[in-house]
Amino acid sequence: MTTTLHPGRRAVLLGAAGALAAPATLRAQPAPVRLGILQPVTGTFAQDGEYGRLGAELAIQDINASGGIRALGGAQVQMVFGDARSTPEGGTAEVERMHGEGVVAIVGGFASPICLAASQAASRYDLPYIVDVGVSDQIVTRGLRNTFRFSPGFGSITRAALDNLVTLNNAAGRPARTVVVVHEDGLFGSGMARLMGNELPNRGFEILETIAHPTGARDMSNIALRIRALNPDLIIPSSYYTEFVLLSRTLQQRRIRPKAIYCVLNGAASNFRFVREFPEAANLVMDVNHWADPRKPATADLRRRVEATNRFWLYNTPMNYSAVMLVADALERAGRADRVAVIEALARTDGAFTRHVMPYGATRFENGQNGAAQAVNTQVQEGDIKVIFPTDFADARPVYPWPAA
Repeated sequence: MTTTLHPGRRAVLLGAAGALAAPATLRAQPAPVRLGILQPVTGTFAQDGEYGRLGAELAIQDINASGGIRALGGAQVQMVFGDARSTPEGGTAEVERMHGEGVVAIVGGFASPICLAASQAASRYDLPYIVDVGVSDQIVTRGLRNTFRFSPGFGSITRAALDNLVTLNNAAGRPARTVVVVHEDGLFGSGMARLMGNELPNRGFEILETIAHPTGARDMSNIALRIRALNPDLIIPSSYYTEFVLLSRTLQQRRIRPKAIYCVLNGAASNFRFVREFPEAANLVMDVNHWADPRKPATADLRRRVEATNRFWLYNTPMNYSAVMLVADALERAGRADRVAVIEALARTDGAFTRHVMPYGATRFENGQNGAAQAVNTQVQEGDIKVIFPTDFADARPVYPWPAA
């Protein structure tokens, strides 16, 4: 018996057969992993937010180009971006939106107040939150199991800064004895000032005065005049980019020259934009801050890629690159794009995590803080930012005290 197929029916059957015969890769393409990237790209911290976003974008490019998340069948990472608008409220609103869009984790925040609020909001949904920069130790001392900071916190950075300052000063014959502390009046700057107030006298320094200024200050003339009157050996500032550039330029213009400016967590002193645009004001300024590991080939490659886009090399980029790589590592070990599983994998992170460009030892999280994270001392020398501590990978010797003008 012969069966005659009508053209329409035959086409339908052939179409179905074609679908069944389609390559398995087309039929079984894994769903992308949605990763929230939270940065303040408008408002006071817009520059930092843009460079943080850049680091996350480059990491996602590298993860996807190398096969995606292999434990999830090669799933690609898809960025869900949120602008924190330089405020805690803006960060919280974006966390709520990202939660609704099904992200598996959130990276970023930059400023401590944003990180505090955003990580708290994320904790309500068991949503892993990886802090990029926020240094307030309150971030990791609240018992939030969803919150992890790969970078060093305020306490460890400031202790390292004080240890290195004592080493510098003793090696030079203790030329500096008096200090003026200048700080922004927010969470991190005020915390720095309190810690300095407690620790500097124990290390042989006299604090002549502690001067606060608001974030977004537009005039540093009165602060400069007060510094001139006090005539300290050292100025120790802790502030964001715009305020420190303004302070350092005002000091230069008024010919106020201490024996050194020794910054802690400064928004400009480890920033090539400052060095390039205001080389005289930046020259010889020291900072204790986040910095990529210059010994790693991946650091040089990342820097080349950043500078090829006509952008500056800022620490925000390698830090966010590394934080996104940390999430990818956790996803590989978790084996599924499940928030609780990722939190558990992050908590179990050990020395096997090596896809980062920071100068840290074996990663170990305790109460959400990576105990192996460390700060780096830098100094602007001849138009470049040099590492002066730790000595095991320093590429310059410190100039201290500053030579007379």
